[in-house]
Amino acid sequence: MTTPLIVDASVHPYPRSNEELREWLPPAFRDRGIPDVELPWYQAPGGDHHPSTLGSGQPGSDPAEVSRAIFDEMGCAYAVLNPLTRGNLPDRLLNSAVCAATNDWLSVRWLREGNRHGCFRGTIRVNPEDVAGSIAEIERWRNDPMMIQVGVPLQSREPYGKPQFWPIWEAAANRGLPVAVLLNGGAGVEYPPTPAGHARTYPNYAAFVPLNGFVHLSSLIVEGVFERYPELVFVFSDGGSDVLTPLMWRLDSFWRPFRDQTPWVTQMPSAYVRNHVRFGFSRLEGPPDKVAPEWFELDDKSDLLLYCSHYPRWSLASPSDLPQTLATEQRARILAENALALYGLARPS
Repeated sequence: MTTPLIVDASVHPYPRSNEELREWLPPAFRDRGIPDVELPWYQAPGGDHHPSTLGSGQPGSDPAEVSRAIFDEMGCAYAVLNPLTRGNLPDRLLNSAVCAATNDWLSVRWLREGNRHGCFRGTIRVNPEDVAGSIAEIERWRNDPMMIQVGVPLQSREPYGKPQFWPIWEAAANRGLPVAVLLNGGAGVEYPPTPAGHARTYPNYAAFVPLNGFVHLSSLIVEGVFERYPELVFVFSDGGSDVLTPLMWRLDSFWRPFRDQTPWVTQMPSAYVRNHVRFGFSRLEGPPDKVAPEWFELDDKSDLLLYCSHYPRWSLASPSDLPQTLATEQRARILAENALALYGLARPS
């Protein structure tokens, strides 16, 4: 039996401690208070990390251990590292400094010192509330082939289709970098995690937080961002593809009679998804195995999904968590082919 090619499009590396991250902050910010590395936000009742990742230190903080889990045990050919930052901090300059420090730490500790196998790739974290700083950070890494996408937080105080964010998306598109939207933790000044307010329990929060991704997506479409930047791709790394179909149906339906209000949207809203949007796979989403093959073909989901282990989160997904009834071609696209095409990764020999 042929071993399938696998690309893990979302692994979360952690600093060993706040002190390790502070080493990369400029002196002016080194003594400032930032949320702890454990990111205490809505925590899962049994703990935020998968039992297999628990050891003597912070889960996901040792490149050698992560390499063993992702490459040796799961058999992945590449892993895209999505570091988390500290939420939306009140001071935008401090937030931008934390993002820049995270990028420096990721580059040195993970993409150089911890990347002797050459299989890690990185994400440039930027602070969208500091547009000039975000563009400068993207430009700072423009010549680093190991940095293959831009990362922004899911928890934003404005939908990402609004014009104030356009220069960031333009900078990413000009560099050929997808924009990954990541569910950040932290204790910043985020708005409530659901459109209707704060959830009281983790299940309530986890079930509805993907709706925030759809708010961003519908804003990007309706504001004409994908018309303006035809090469731009957004990756909703934490999933949400299972809410895509009914919500896109609604957006299509409401767009039809009001086209005069958005003349720059030249196609049906759902038509933009295939060329401009990708979703991370989550083992908690989607239908039962029996109807999975048909469901994954609805709205071309087999072309939109990227396999993401979400290591070391409690919801860690292995390649075997894909529905067993998927066709071989569907499985190949989700496990590797879509990610290879999106990130321009060389196919391993």
